[in-house]
Amino acid sequence: RAASLLLLCLLASCSGLRYVPEKEKLYAGTNVRISYPAKPKNAALLQTELESVVSPKPNFSFLGLRPKIYFWHLGVGKKKGVGKFLADRLGEAPVLLSQVKIPATQALMTNRLQNRGYFRAAVTHEVKADGKTAQVNYTANTGPVSILKEVNFPAGDSAVLAAIRGTQGGSLLKVGEAYDLSVLTQERVRIDAALKNQGYYYFTPDILIFEVDSTLRNQATVDVRVKAAAPARALHPYWLDQVSLNSNYVLTDTTTRQPVMYQKYRYFPDEIFFKAKALTRATFLYPDSLFRRPRRDQTLSRLMSLGAFRFVEIKFAPAAAGDSAGRARLDAQVLMTRLAKKNLRAELQLVNKSNGFTGPGLTLAFRNRSALRGAEQLLLNATASFETQTAPPAGTEARGNVGLTSYEVGASAQLLVPHLISPNLPLLDTELHDSDFQPRTSFGAGYRYIVRAGFFQQDFLNLSYGYVWKTSITNEQELRPLDLQYARLGSTEKEFDDLLKRRPFLANSFRQQFILGSSYRYTYDQQVLEQRRWQLYFQSGLEVSGNAARALSGVIGAKKNERGAYELLGQEFSQYTKVDLELREYFRLSTNPTIGNRLVGRLLVGAGLPYGNSTVLPYLKQYGIGGPNSIRAFAARQLGPGTYRPTGAEAATRFYDQVGDLRLEGNLEYRQDLFRYIKGALFVDAGNIWLVNPDESRPTLGPDGRPDGKNGQFRPSTFLQELAIGAGAGLRIDVQFFVIRFDYAFPLRAGYGKPLTPSGKADRAGRLNLAIGYPF
Repeated sequence: RAASLLLLCLLASCSGLRYVPEKEKLYAGTNVRISYPAKPKNAALLQTELESVVSPKPNFSFLGLRPKIYFWHLGVGKKKGVGKFLADRLGEAPVLLSQVKIPATQALMTNRLQNRGYFRAAVTHEVKADGKTAQVNYTANTGPVSILKEVNFPAGDSAVLAAIRGTQGGSLLKVGEAYDLSVLTQERVRIDAALKNQGYYYFTPDILIFEVDSTLRNQATVDVRVKAAAPARALHPYWLDQVSLNSNYVLTDTTTRQPVMYQKYRYFPDEIFFKAKALTRATFLYPDSLFRRPRRDQTLSRLMSLGAFRFVEIKFAPAAAGDSAGRARLDAQVLMTRLAKKNLRAELQLVNKSNGFTGPGLTLAFRNRSALRGAEQLLLNATASFETQTAPPAGTEARGNVGLTSYEVGASAQLLVPHLISPNLPLLDTELHDSDFQPRTSFGAGYRYIVRAGFFQQDFLNLSYGYVWKTSITNEQELRPLDLQYARLGSTEKEFDDLLKRRPFLANSFRQQFILGSSYRYTYDQQVLEQRRWQLYFQSGLEVSGNAARALSGVIGAKKNERGAYELLGQEFSQYTKVDLELREYFRLSTNPTIGNRLVGRLLVGAGLPYGNSTVLPYLKQYGIGGPNSIRAFAARQLGPGTYRPTGAEAATRFYDQVGDLRLEGNLEYRQDLFRYIKGALFVDAGNIWLVNPDESRPTLGPDGRPDGKNGQFRPSTFLQELAIGAGAGLRIDVQFFVIRFDYAFPLRAGYGKPLTPSGKADRAGRLNLAIGYPF
């Protein structure tokens, strides 16, 4: 009985009602009801708009409890102590009915309705009391909405009036549609943008006014007018006179360099860093041309995307005099503040891989932001690492190979040229004059040398040539006509030779690692549109290899070798087609773009089809699944192909075995803001990999424990039953410029069924993933 009494007292305190002053009532919130003669399409939007003007917000309540009021009361009259601390951190003063400004709220609601065309709207209210609480309910009777009967653009012979009339075809104001003040506001911005593209540099949206006649019965007319007090300079177009380019500008610039004329530009020589042509190619403000704001914006974007400048600013000022035709003119100064031309960065890493290898790595990165004085980005990287296997591969119990070492050294170079190096063909705009983004031609080369002690030595060589360009902020394309990769297997040890004998697929994939291919990638990314609640990311890639080499073999009459494969320069080459698709959706749960609570989903589909010269994809191109950015409940390459499960000694070399030609993966994640810089997540992952052709060296068992004959091959009738599933939770430290991620996941199902250890015991162990950045 004493405990029950204590609980009742606690509930009474947490309800907050005991802290409401005499003759006052606690404000319990508001209900807004809208009554229409006919419900419009935007009813939900209007409901949200009316609810948004209601103030103040009631106290937080959960099942009738208001704990924040209780914590507030602990700090009343105190300047320090635990009570004051709890009140400041968790407390909230009672929101009283007397604080609700009902007439002002009704006026705001009426105003919002009139802005939406309900000129006869009326809003009433009712206060509904219940003991010590009270709720205020508003009822909005909209009346009929006014429909636009006429939209009249200004008459007159002046240039500005004619220009405004010329935009009428794209008007947002449509006869027959409902009056909406927000549409009128957008129309002013639209007309201003159109005039800015016709030279009206000083024109602004507030120069336009709309005269609305709403006295007609359920109809309205709109007359577009120009303010009589509009400044004279806003009413005529401007042409560009001098355009100056200064690529070494600082705020305290006192340069005495004399400009030179280059292609009609006033160019301040900076030839040690930039040739003039590199800047004029990215400048779309042309002397003796009409001012157009899109060309100004395009110039800013293009110059910044060169990657050579910290800031770019364009200043306009009236020219000293007009021209012989009486046209007003502007002088433009393009002021660029350079980044350091060269920089060198060293990065020391400690790597811990899922196959048990741990060790230090060193990366040296050199960047030259204008290697050939044309804003070409030259990137040079050198890497070295030493790793020792301190534990058996994750998820295995074999320890015979602990203590093995691995060495790797490599170097790579990439040259990014800020234009498309391509023949000048008809209908091919290599400069992309209508794009705000600088196209690039990329040249790349790299070499890696790997020694896996006790197994093999291997050399990797890659050469590439391609193009990257964007047609809009959300669309990017990459085309690589040449994407050559070559991996040469050097000296091998007996253990690795025995492995290749047991795994014919692996022997073939290591033998055919001469890849003479081409690739294309398309990316559509709405994440740059930060105000959107629903953001879509889509990427597709197509890669083909060996077709040109195979055709050349036929032309020169080459013969197949003893393994039935053609060779080029004495090397077997791979022949395959590979398609990758990735779809992500990001949905922010709040309308506030600063709140990061969101639901995120990802779908990955990949398929590689070997043919002709190949029966299996090159090892470099095969799919693996699992790890911190995949199915997090399993280690990298711990799943598949299909229902294959390595056991015994095979588990130690599963890193080579568990790869495939096909991939299907899906992820769903809920992300929640917890504290500043700290975010939480709940997630579920599912997926697997499969083979195009069955592999007898990787036998698979059916549910009855007997061989099922699939041997890792994809079969449409059973693939859904072979998906591995994992779920878990995570914490992320997100300080904007980098993210440290901790994800802990449990295996719910493996591709072969209930998760098992290599010894056949149930595997219920969770897995902690430490990674940099979000998984997707």
